Amino acid sequence: MHFVKRSGWLRAAVLGSNDGILSTTSLVIGVAAASSTRAPIILAALAGLVAGALSMAAGEYVSVSSQSDIETADLQREQAELATMPEEELIELAAVYQKRGLDKTLSLEVARQLTQHNALEAHARDELGINEITQAKPLQAALASGASFTVGGALPLLVSLVAPVDRMEIIQYVCSIVFLAISGIIAARAGGSNPAKAVIRICFWGTIAMAITALAGYLFGTSVS
Repeated sequence: MHFVKRSGWLRAAVLGSNDGILSTTSLVIGVAAASSTRAPIILAALAGLVAGALSMAAGEYVSVSSQSDIETADLQREQAELATMPEEELIELAAVYQKRGLDKTLSLEVARQLTQHNALEAHARDELGINEITQAKPLQAALASGASFTVGGALPLLVSLVAPVDRMEIIQYVCSIVFLAISGIIAARAGGSNPAKAVIRICFWGTIAMAITALAGYLFGTSVS
């Protein structure tokens, strides 16, 4: 199995997991910076986890559904054009193969044979760039995002239950960097990419996000009890 076949659900899962870890940790750090008790911190983590998971799932579903609607409309338009002007569509498909390096005669023959096999499939794949691997799957993306956000967000929530309140910020930061690094390694191995590059990237930007959130908690937060 090629790694690109995992791109749809893997992208949603990685995004959800990392966002769950980072956003929930950042929220906890911001509240912890302005709080001297555990209850507000746990409440913030739980609220962030629930709201974030639902938001990620809904947002991913809407976004990928929009992409799916566009793909469906393009396929319907292509089907109508194949029915009303097949010769023009054949020449158009042959031109695609010419741009990829085939000579005029061979490209026309390839286009003709693929059209006879499945005209819409050929045009969808080679003209529109739509195939089984890249085709939008809204429900799959939504479930992957929501579930992975929940898993990611549960980690800083668990830390907020046991970490000492007076050292909550630093413990949350250290734990989240470990969680993000593990997430980056898993995602890189699942996608066949460089783990070190993924870990450095996610930890760098995660540190910046958490530092800004902590600063906001210190500057604008008042003591919460």
